[in-house]
Amino acid sequence: MKRVPRILLPALALVFLLVLPRPTGAASADPDYGLAPEKIADGTWVLTGRSEDFSRANGGNIVNTAFVVTDAGVVVIDSGPSRAYGEQQRQAIARISGQPVVLVINTHHHPDHFLGNQAFPAGALAALPETIHGIATEGGSLNENMYRLAGDWMAGTEPVTPARPLAAGPLEVGGHRFELIALDGHTAADLAVLDRRTGVLFAGDLVFHDRAPTTPHARLPAWQAALDRLEALSFVRVVPGHGPVATDAGPIRQTRAWLTWLDRRLQQAADDGLDMTEVLALPLPAEFRRLAVVDAEFRRSVGQLYPAYEQRALSRGRSDAR
Repeated sequence: MKRVPRILLPALALVFLLVLPRPTGAASADPDYGLAPEKIADGTWVLTGRSEDFSRANGGNIVNTAFVVTDAGVVVIDSGPSRAYGEQQRQAIARISGQPVVLVINTHHHPDHFLGNQAFPAGALAALPETIHGIATEGGSLNENMYRLAGDWMAGTEPVTPARPLAAGPLEVGGHRFELIALDGHTAADLAVLDRRTGVLFAGDLVFHDRAPTTPHARLPAWQAALDRLEALSFVRVVPGHGPVATDAGPIRQTRAWLTWLDRRLQQAADDGLDMTEVLALPLPAEFRRLAVVDAEFRRSVGQLYPAYEQRALSRGRSDAR
């Protein structure tokens, strides 16, 4: 007979300790991100972040951002984790092109993807409506937490909410036909962008590569469905939200494999009546051990997601007992 899940108050209290990494490293006296754009296609550059947690050593530079130089101006994909990052991103763009920035797309509302918005013209900032809402309502608290994690790198950073709503469908900019693909699962609104001209897919945080995914706002079934949509697209390169650029669907499949395993692990644990501390002690499969920050992300995912699995298992147990 299966045990009834035990929801222990001490274990639930751990959620608040597991959700985000603690600050590590010293604050930078000279906040230079050392951004070095890498050209991956015609007119297309990527700034690859570190496969780490947020820290005072990296200033939050754990995210991939990108930009595309078109005949009508520059399109930026995500603005990074701080005002300083956005300013240095804009300087990096200027070293490559004299074109103005005409569009800055925030793929979703996590802080490492939009807190550089201050560095760009307000009229260029754009996102899905639900992302705009998320930045407007949660931007202040997300910014405060980034100050705690990254220290001096965040000096002068304030959240700026995009005013331009985007919708799914084609978007023509300077000879590039961008396909805006509105999805969800990693957050309530996740925007992927496919440049039909170059075949580059900017996947945002729907896709992680060689790094364990983050799950603070995740709904795993919707996320897996979004990955199916992305894999069905015709692309020649995929730029994940975190991790190296790839020339095949490997990162999409890797992300799906992790989410599938995580969902099954948490479901089985809840059905077996394990409490949170017991789940945290479970071993990780060998296939995932090489993922960056896998131990930390597993702990955070348990803290973020497991109570809902326990509640569902408890509800099923009550129904079966009737």
